[in-house]
Parts: sequence; C-alpha cells; structure tokens
Amino acid sequence: MGIVKKLSTIIWPVLITVGCSRNAITGRSQLALYSESDIQAAAADSYKKFLTEHKVVEKSPANPSALMVDRVGRKLSQAITDYYAQQGISKELDGFKWEFNLVDSKEVNAWCMPGGKIVIYTGILPLTQDETALAIILGHTITHVLAKHGNERLGETKAQQVGGVAQSVAMVDQPAEAHNGVMSAYGAGPNVAGILPFTKKQEYDADRLGLRFAALAGYDPREAISCWQRIKAVSTSNRTPEILITHPLDDKRIEKLKGEVQAAQTYYRPDDR
Repeated sequence: MGIVKKLSTIIWPVLITVGCSRNAITGRSQLALYSESDIQAAAADSYKKFLTEHKVVEKSPANPSALMVDRVGRKLSQAITDYYAQQGISKELDGFKWEFNLVDSKEVNAWCMPGGKIVIYTGILPLTQDETALAIILGHTITHVLAKHGNERLGETKAQQVGGVAQSVAMVDQPAEAHNGVMSAYGAGPNVAGILPFTKKQEYDADRLGLRFAALAGYDPREAISCWQRIKAVSTSNRTPEILITHPLDDKRIEKLKGEVQAAQTYYRPDDR
C-alpha cells in the first residue's frame, strides 16, 4: 500500500520533534520520518517487483556464483543475528526475513533494503574476485540498512525539499512512485526526486561496522582496501560504477578505511569459516 499513508496529515515541525531517535549500533541521533515496519513493507513489495523484472541467477550447482552469494549472505546474516543478541538489541532485527539473490547484469552494484532484501549484480563479481571481498561489500551494504541510513536519507531529502516550512511530509501514495522512492533511498534504483547520496558519516558507519560483521562471519577484513581500490579504479578507466554513485569513495575514505581494518581484525576468527 506504499509507505505511511497515515502520515499524510502530520506536519513537518512535529516530525522534527518526534522523528529523531538514537540508532542502536551507530549511537548517532538520526531523523526517521517513517516507521521501520512501513519501510520494511514497502521494501518487500519493491524487492519482489524488482526480481520479477530482472534475470535472477538460479541457485544451483550449475551457477556457483549464485551459490556463493547465498553462502556469504547466510554467514553474514547469522553473524549479525548473533552479534545483536550478544548486545541485547535483537529487537532491532524484528521483521527481517533475509533474502540473497544474484542478478544477471553488467552493472557494478550491490544493495540491501530494509528487512534484509539483498541483490548482488554479476557485474561486480569480476571486481570482488573472491568470496572474502564479496563479504566485505555485502557487509558494507547491509550496514546501511542496519544503521537506517535510507530512512535518514529520505528525511534529509524531505527537509531539503520543504526547507523546514510546515507542510505535509507524506511519501506519495502512488505505488510506482513509492517503489522508485524506496529503491533510490537504498541505492537500488535511479536517483529519483533528488535523493541524496550517502553522506561521509554514513559511509564511515558502513565501513566500520560492515568490516566488523564480515570479520565475525569469518572473512579477513584486510581484503577491504584492495577490493574498494579495484572498484574505484573502474571509475577512472571507464565510467563511475553504480555502487560509487550512491556510495562515494575518495582517497581520504580509503585512508580511514585502513584504520577500520585494523580495528576489525580483533573480531576476525578464521576458524569460524
């Protein structure tokens, strides 16, 4: 039914007051205009629609890459579930029904939407090259959802559009526009309605925690630097990969990433593989 039709009568200043919350894993206060349950429902609908419109690679022995995506995804989701339980924040994963699919496309991209709906494009596999680097990318993209960055982006975009003036902040009720909005907010679609790229803070969140989750799943976080450098190199030799349009990458971020790799090493248990 789209996202938050019931919010259509709520006024912007009220949301400024009641729409801020502290994220359970980043510790940052963030603006969240839409409830997690509504976002997850819209994401599930959009994910299902996306899969019907694209060529999904069957998970079978004939397609080892699809099996690898599923295997990495399951290891990561289990590591995240265990970590959340240890931290006493399992409730944050309410409604998650993890799905991992490989889509046949030349696009260099990967994304995750609320509720654990994940897609990897075959176009990124030549750059990840192996299972460990794929886990690094998946850990990063999943963290954007766990940190609720998409919801934050929707709020920031709405604030930019209305300039703080009192008016309705409801997301459009038309199914097609709601689909485009949620897809864009999580890096899974075109830049619809001026949705902003992930900010530096959001990228640092995803780098730091994504590496931790990959390490907890048994993947060596030291592979992160070379993996992201390979992806960045494509933008200078050919065109900007889709994943870098919504996930900006520069030398400063790569340098900071080196420090995050060292921190993530403390969570790395290779025997867990």
